[in-house]
Amino acid sequence: MISFVILHYKNINDTIECLTQLKKIINNDTHLIVVDNNTLDEKEINSIKEYTNDIVLLDRNYGFAKANNKGIKYAKKKYNSKFYVVMNNDVYITQKDFLDKLEKDYDKYSFDMLGPFIDSTSKESVNPFPVFKTKEEINREIKKCNKLIRIYESKTLTILLEIYLTIKHLFKKPIKPINGKKIELYVALHGCCIIFSKKYIEKYEHAFFDDTFLFHEEEFLYQRIIKDKLKSMYDPNLKIFHKEGSSVEMNKTKRLSNLFKVKERLKSLLLLQSQI
Repeated sequence: MISFVILHYKNINDTIECLTQLKKIINNDTHLIVVDNNTLDEKEINSIKEYTNDIVLLDRNYGFAKANNKGIKYAKKKYNSKFYVVMNNDVYITQKDFLDKLEKDYDKYSFDMLGPFIDSTSKESVNPFPVFKTKEEINREIKKCNKLIRIYESKTLTILLEIYLTIKHLFKKPIKPINGKKIELYVALHGCCIIFSKKYIEKYEHAFFDDTFLFHEEEFLYQRIIKDKLKSMYDPNLKIFHKEGSSVEMNKTKRLSNLFKVKERLKSLLLLQSQI
């Protein structure tokens, strides 16, 4: 039995497209659970019910980790599944043999968590995912976030930053990470789509570190993998598409949206710093 836990925030079109694609590949032993971060109206709820009646309506926006944990807890209690495919609503799975490959991977590797090859609009979502692994790396990123907050709090400094980056990228294109070409074990995985096995879900009260709102959930999972000697796995033969970014779009100006994101990143990094 497999449970798909889909995190919804505002963009109903993405969620419907996600469910539409999943309906094409699932079987009778598969369940779709939509977790809503307090944004669905009655009409949108009815549109989701055309695909599933398992809708977890939260009383407020809990962000990424806590909302997903609530959805996983619901799925565990109701279905006690063998696998929990936890994914953003802007992730689409069209691979017809996705479930078969998932089963074969578990039979061979008995993984705790599994990540797929990620095709994305910006090509920045990849597996294995490059996380910050040491306190030194985290401290450098905290300093960077503090600088960016000061910049985004000022319209003038934000404009100057954009001009600087535009000129810089004319001479030096930013290096983008790429998906791995072979199966890898004990690696960090991108949070847009992670498959947890039943043995992992039964081992922990919360699948994700429960105290963050947004960003850097991957680092917390990776620290758990290292400390508890868990088996994470990346398989490039499993494939998804990630629209990337639509699930965290804010109804604000670009500057204020960036300010919000950097502040949330900083909160998560400070929590991560205390965990290492």
